[in-house]
Amino acid sequence: MRIDAGKFKGRRLIEKKYDHIRPTTDKVRQALFVKLQFFVPEKAVLDLCCGTGALGIEALSRGAKSVIFVDKDARSAALTKSNLSSLGDKSKVFKCDALKFVQTTDEKFDLILFDPPYKSGLYDKVLPIISQRGLLTANGILVCEHAYEDKFNYSMFEVFDEKKYGDTVLTYLSKGDNT
Repeated sequence: MRIDAGKFKGRRLIEKKYDHIRPTTDKVRQALFVKLQFFVPEKAVLDLCCGTGALGIEALSRGAKSVIFVDKDARSAALTKSNLSSLGDKSKVFKCDALKFVQTTDEKFDLILFDPPYKSGLYDKVLPIISQRGLLTANGILVCEHAYEDKFNYSMFEVFDEKKYGDTVLTYLSKGDNT
């Protein structure tokens, strides 16, 4: 797995084969960041359920102002820290449940990348809290990566795009005032 563009372009990330991690495919990651290429620079980003950290690291490489990484699994948090360290980056990595993080953080984010385990039910728990607590800035974007058959309630946001890549879907959400 390599970084596609930006200051870390071509750098290889550590990708241990853990059963609990389903890294975003290169094709999906590239499509996501091509779509957001002009949005990411100077933005505060949250990589929620970060796994290897690849999505947030791609955002850093493409000029994000800051990225906070969150994963409840100690192996994922350690892997993300190792990947960041290999790039000389000191972004914050929290070993924390996604639900607990959104319930307790005071941070606001311009871009939230949310890629929980497929069929985990986390979307229905986490999205309402992100909305209620105003964690997404007024012109922010929330990207949900999910399995095609996953159904969840995102009615508190406005869908402004959705793309299918095989069995994976990227759903792009906003507060409704930036489309």
